[in-house]
Amino acid sequence: MMIDLSHVRVMVLDDEPFMLKLLARILGNLGLHQVTLCDSGQAALAALDAQEMVSDLILCDLNMPTMDGVQFVRQLVDRQYQGGLILVSGEDDRLLQTVEKLVRAHRITLLGSLGKPVSPDALATLISQWIQLQPAHLPKAAKTYHAEDLALAINDSKLVNHYQPKVAVATGQVVGVETLVRWEHSDDGLVYPDRFIRLAEKHGLIDELTRNVLANAFRQTKSWRRAGLGFRVAVNVSMDCLASLDFPDFVMDLASTVGIAPADIVLEITESRQISDIRFVLDSLARLSLMRFGLSIDDFGTGYSTLAQLRDIPFDELKIDQSFVHRAWTNKTLRALYDTSLGLAKQLDIDAVAEGVEDRQDWDFLRHTGCKLAQGYFISRPMHFDELPGWLEEWQERVPDLLSTRL
Repeated sequence: MMIDLSHVRVMVLDDEPFMLKLLARILGNLGLHQVTLCDSGQAALAALDAQEMVSDLILCDLNMPTMDGVQFVRQLVDRQYQGGLILVSGEDDRLLQTVEKLVRAHRITLLGSLGKPVSPDALATLISQWIQLQPAHLPKAAKTYHAEDLALAINDSKLVNHYQPKVAVATGQVVGVETLVRWEHSDDGLVYPDRFIRLAEKHGLIDELTRNVLANAFRQTKSWRRAGLGFRVAVNVSMDCLASLDFPDFVMDLASTVGIAPADIVLEITESRQISDIRFVLDSLARLSLMRFGLSIDDFGTGYSTLAQLRDIPFDELKIDQSFVHRAWTNKTLRALYDTSLGLAKQLDIDAVAEGVEDRQDWDFLRHTGCKLAQGYFISRPMHFDELPGWLEEWQERVPDLLSTRL
């Protein structure tokens, strides 16, 4: 390996002595020599609590007596563990996926999972990818923001829109962009929405924030129309906003004032928590549909984005959640979930958008399965609006190659 890993401190937790020795040997061959071996969760926690080692990275077995891997992760959360974690287990893929999701929900940096017997090359890849992303070799604790700061940012126009393209899989044509808000923080640079959207919802700021994002997106849509760009612009809208009965009138009035058609806009409906009274939401969505705004169900199959919404709301687009898309071509569970979502969209005669297209294999998989639209880092990361013209030129150069693979 080309990366110096001698500084990385590793803890290996496994109840099998042979596995501990094997992993220690593999790590040593990779250049990792600061390794602590623990044969139980209790021993590992005792070492951490006694500060016998500060672990940059933990390799953890799942199936152990007395304290299993899930219980150990819970203890790491209580101790505000800031390092990386690799799961090592002989359990089946579906159980591993469940634990992986749990670890990420706990906001612990998960490098990935390795089956037993451990492949030295696979372990080396995970570690090297992780270390390249660490500017100081250790992840920093996530900063906490306060509602007062966010309210000031909204009032001071510190929220800016970035846009991620959405393309037709069959032709490569750019058919739309999704608006993704960023907070231009004076100290921290660009702050991403996962750090402040829930804060806005919790403290009653989401409606004002959304209206700010909509106004900026509508003005940019008008600018693109003048430049001859005809794609639709999508904006995320929380169910909390839709619970306000005057919201449809605000959106329609804004479109009229800016001078764009409702059909130019897609409202992507996100629901991060249960709504107490669905009547107001249905009222707003029905009126927005009558006004001819496009409606998209976002992150389908996760959270509260379910079949009941498809039944009750006149969506014309379904976004297949990225957790069902990336690597679905090689994972039978993901493939089943992806196929079900895509099949529903086709049967309901609405457009399907696959999110989370990360690589060429994902792209070819969408072409093979007949998904209509795609979005993800393989196509483009979100960008400032003035970067879009340059990206469009680069994308047109890529398209012939992306369509060259025979189906």
